[in-house]
Amino acid sequence: MTTFAAIQQLVKNQDIRISDHGYDELANDGLTAKEVVSGVKDAVLLEDYPNYKKGASILALQKSKKGEIIHVVWGIPKDNDRPAVLITAYKPEPKRWNNTFTVRLK
Repeated sequence: MTTFAAIQQLVKNQDIRISDHGYDELANDGLTAKEVVSGVKDAVLLEDYPNYKKGASILALQKSKKGEIIHVVWGIPKDNDRPAVLITAYKPEPKRWNNTFTVRLK
């Protein structure tokens, strides 16, 4: 199972933790944990970091409850298979991404 599929399954099973940094970033962009968690089922995988030092993680494109594009970093702690950790979520800066917010600009 891919990291992305594992995270979606963990979220479906409500096996989730939100990092302190995640809560801070949600608040900074006026997002709620509920809308980010509920949006993972329709997320699009943008980047996969299977060998990240703190555990496998992904960057996903999701939408806020208002339909705005948001980027969400999800992970699974190293040497574990649960829980899904919402590491951070934010509204991406247009100048750093293409017009669909799916490819980082160099």
